[in-house]
Amino acid sequence: MPLQDTCEMDKPARVLVVDDYEPWHRVVSSILETQAEVKVVGHAFDGLEGVQQAQMLRPELMLLDLGLPRLNGIQAARQIREVSPESRILIVTQTWCAELAELALEIGACGYVVKSEASYELFPAITAVLNGERFLSSSVGVVATSSRAQPRESQPR
Repeated sequence: MPLQDTCEMDKPARVLVVDDYEPWHRVVSSILETQAEVKVVGHAFDGLEGVQQAQMLRPELMLLDLGLPRLNGIQAARQIREVSPESRILIVTQTWCAELAELALEIGACGYVVKSEASYELFPAITAVLNGERFLSSSVGVVATSSRAQPRESQPR
Protein backbone atom coordinates (compact mmCIF):
# COMPACT_ATOMS: atom_id res chain seq x y z
CA MET A 1 0.00 0.00 0.00
CA PRO A 2 1.52 3.37 -0.97
CA LEU A 3 2.27 5.85 1.76
CA GLN A 4 0.74 8.77 -0.01
CA ASP A 5 -1.32 9.12 -3.14
CA THR A 6 -2.10 12.82 -2.78
CA CYS A 7 1.28 14.09 -1.63
CA GLU A 8 2.36 16.98 -3.83
CA MET A 9 5.96 15.90 -4.21
CA ASP A 10 7.90 15.30 -7.40
CA LYS A 11 10.63 13.39 -5.59
CA PRO A 12 10.70 11.13 -2.55
CA ALA A 13 10.75 12.71 0.88
CA ARG A 14 14.22 12.36 2.38
CA VAL A 15 14.18 10.56 5.75
CA LEU A 16 16.76 10.47 8.53
CA VAL A 17 16.44 7.64 11.09
CA VAL A 18 17.76 8.46 14.58
CA ASP A 19 17.73 5.52 16.99
CA ASP A 20 20.36 3.82 19.14
CA TYR A 21 19.14 0.30 18.29
CA GLU A 22 20.86 -0.80 15.05
CA PRO A 23 18.36 -3.61 14.23
CA TRP A 24 15.58 -0.98 14.24
CA HIS A 25 17.48 0.95 11.56
CA ARG A 26 17.59 -2.17 9.37
CA VAL A 27 13.89 -2.94 9.85
CA VAL A 28 12.71 0.63 9.20
CA SER A 29 15.02 1.02 6.19
CA SER A 30 13.87 -2.23 4.61
CA ILE A 31 10.21 -1.29 5.16
CA LEU A 32 10.63 2.23 3.80
CA GLU A 33 12.56 0.98 0.75
CA THR A 34 9.27 -0.50 -0.47
CA GLN A 35 7.72 2.98 -0.66
CA ALA A 36 8.53 5.24 -3.61
CA GLU A 37 7.36 8.31 -1.66
CA VAL A 38 10.25 8.21 0.82
CA LYS A 39 13.98 7.56 0.75
CA VAL A 40 16.20 6.94 3.78
CA VAL A 41 19.17 9.28 3.35
CA GLY A 42 20.89 8.81 6.68
CA HIS A 43 21.18 7.10 10.01
CA ALA A 44 22.25 8.42 13.39
CA PHE A 45 22.70 6.37 16.56
CA ASP A 46 22.57 9.06 19.26
CA GLY A 47 20.92 12.44 19.75
CA LEU A 48 23.98 14.57 19.08
CA GLU A 49 24.73 12.72 15.85
CA GLY A 50 21.06 13.15 14.91
CA VAL A 51 21.32 16.93 15.32
CA GLN A 52 24.52 17.00 13.25
CA GLN A 53 22.99 14.84 10.50
CA ALA A 54 19.85 17.00 10.47
CA GLN A 55 21.93 20.12 9.99
CA MET A 56 23.99 18.52 7.22
CA LEU A 57 21.28 16.58 5.35
CA ARG A 58 18.21 18.79 5.92
CA PRO A 59 15.79 15.86 5.60
CA GLU A 60 12.09 16.45 5.07
CA LEU A 61 11.32 13.88 7.77
CA MET A 62 13.15 12.56 10.81
CA LEU A 63 12.16 9.40 12.67
CA LEU A 64 13.50 10.17 16.14
CA ASP A 65 13.63 7.91 19.20
CA LEU A 66 13.36 9.37 22.71
CA GLY A 67 15.78 7.05 24.53
CA LEU A 68 19.04 8.14 22.92
CA PRO A 69 22.55 8.47 24.35
CA ARG A 70 24.39 11.83 24.56
CA LEU A 71 21.21 13.84 23.91
CA ASN A 72 17.82 12.29 24.56
CA GLY A 73 15.13 12.64 21.89
CA ILE A 74 13.51 15.68 23.53
CA GLN A 75 16.84 17.53 23.77
CA ALA A 76 17.72 16.51 20.21
CA ALA A 77 14.33 17.64 18.88
CA ARG A 78 14.80 21.08 20.46
CA GLN A 79 18.18 21.46 18.77
CA ILE A 80 16.92 20.07 15.45
CA ARG A 81 14.18 22.74 15.43
CA GLU A 82 17.02 25.28 15.56
CA VAL A 83 19.43 23.80 12.98
CA SER A 84 16.90 22.37 10.52
CA PRO A 85 13.52 24.04 11.13
CA GLU A 86 12.09 22.72 7.86
CA SER A 87 12.58 19.09 8.94
CA ARG A 88 9.45 17.43 10.30
CA ILE A 89 10.03 15.25 13.33
CA LEU A 90 8.12 12.03 13.96
CA ILE A 91 8.91 10.51 17.34
CA VAL A 92 9.07 6.71 17.11
CA THR A 93 9.69 5.25 20.55
CA GLN A 94 8.90 2.45 22.97
CA THR A 95 7.49 4.93 25.50
CA TRP A 96 3.69 5.37 25.50
CA CYS A 97 3.58 8.16 28.06
CA ALA A 98 0.99 10.85 27.25
CA GLU A 99 3.03 13.53 29.05
CA LEU A 100 6.11 12.79 26.92
CA ALA A 101 3.98 12.78 23.77
CA GLU A 102 2.56 16.16 24.75
CA LEU A 103 6.02 17.56 25.46
CA ALA A 104 7.35 16.25 22.14
CA LEU A 105 4.48 17.89 20.25
CA GLU A 106 4.87 21.15 22.17
CA ILE A 107 8.55 21.45 21.26
CA GLY A 108 7.87 20.88 17.59
CA ALA A 109 7.49 17.19 16.81
CA CYS A 110 4.70 16.54 14.33
CA GLY A 111 3.79 13.08 15.51
CA TYR A 112 4.35 10.35 18.06
CA VAL A 113 4.31 6.61 17.27
CA VAL A 114 4.83 3.82 19.77
CA LYS A 115 7.13 1.16 18.28
CA SER A 116 4.84 -1.68 19.32
CA GLU A 117 2.21 -0.13 17.01
CA ALA A 118 4.58 0.81 14.19
CA SER A 119 3.57 -2.16 12.04
CA TYR A 120 0.18 -0.55 11.41
CA GLU A 121 0.71 3.10 12.43
CA LEU A 122 4.07 4.06 10.91
CA PHE A 123 2.85 4.54 7.33
CA PRO A 124 -0.26 6.53 8.31
CA ALA A 125 1.93 8.62 10.65
CA ILE A 126 4.49 9.35 7.94
CA THR A 127 1.73 10.27 5.49
CA ALA A 128 0.08 12.58 8.02
CA VAL A 129 3.32 14.30 8.99
CA LEU A 130 4.43 14.78 5.37
CA ASN A 131 1.00 16.33 4.69
CA GLY A 132 1.45 18.82 7.53
CA GLU A 133 -0.87 17.01 9.94
CA ARG A 134 -0.25 15.77 13.48
CA PHE A 135 -0.32 12.09 14.40
CA LEU A 136 -0.59 10.43 17.80
CA SER A 137 -0.39 6.68 18.45
CA SER A 138 -3.66 5.20 19.63
CA SER A 139 -2.09 3.69 22.78
CA VAL A 140 -0.89 7.05 24.07
CA GLY A 141 -4.42 8.24 24.70
CA VAL A 142 -5.66 11.78 24.52
CA VAL A 143 -3.01 14.43 24.99
CA ALA A 144 -3.96 17.09 27.50
CA THR A 145 -5.88 20.03 26.10
CA SER A 146 -3.05 22.40 26.95
CA SER A 147 -1.15 21.00 23.97
CA ARG A 148 -1.24 22.95 20.73
CA ALA A 149 -1.43 19.65 18.84
CA GLN A 150 -4.62 17.87 18.09
CA PRO A 151 -4.35 14.07 18.02
CA ARG A 152 -5.23 12.46 14.71
CA GLU A 153 -7.00 9.16 14.39
CA SER A 154 -4.36 6.49 13.98
CA GLN A 155 -6.39 4.38 11.58
CA PRO A 156 -6.28 5.16 7.84
CA ARG A 157 -9.42 6.75 6.45
